[in-house]
Amino acid sequence: MQPEIRKIVTYDEEVLIEGFKPAAEPWRMFAVAAVLRNPWAGRYVEDLKPEIQAFGPVLGEMMTERMLALAGSGAAIEAYGKAAVVGLNGEIEHASGLIHTLRFGNFYREAVGAKAYLAFTNTRGGANAPIMVPLMDKNDAGRRSHYLTIQFAIPDAPRDDEVVVVLGAAMSGRPHHRIGDRYQDLKDLGHDLDNPAAV
Repeated sequence: MQPEIRKIVTYDEEVLIEGFKPAAEPWRMFAVAAVLRNPWAGRYVEDLKPEIQAFGPVLGEMMTERMLALAGSGAAIEAYGKAAVVGLNGEIEHASGLIHTLRFGNFYREAVGAKAYLAFTNTRGGANAPIMVPLMDKNDAGRRSHYLTIQFAIPDAPRDDEVVVVLGAAMSGRPHHRIGDRYQDLKDLGHDLDNPAAV
């Protein structure tokens, strides 16, 4: 059983000036989206596992390879995330099922050497719906400079019987980050950061 992929879309953005100030280096965010037929569209299916188990490795490996080709290497990726948008004849559960599986996400985690979980969104919409891919530092969930969101749309996807599955990445955090991180906030509030049980 193979996913029926209609098209693959790549989004790539480089910001040279942010907040009226040039970036020391271009701030780059990019994504790979696979538009595939929703095998469960238009009906209630109790057991989603057969398709999830079959599609996850195929999508995870193929999309990770494309992300690494865009980045040059897994090490170059600092922030990462995933998303899925299901068409109007599908359930949010269908979007979730395709991206919330180790068979899908582990390809990406291992390729970039990540320790943190993959940030995610699962939404429903029609063609040209906003695709929002939240990102976070691949190794440090508290590093706010890398709390980012990629936003784009595909004019003809998802169709009602489709799902758009997405991986996203950033090569760095925001160029002029100056709001600190959550650890500083915790310290300011008197938490003992050397004692995780106290936080």
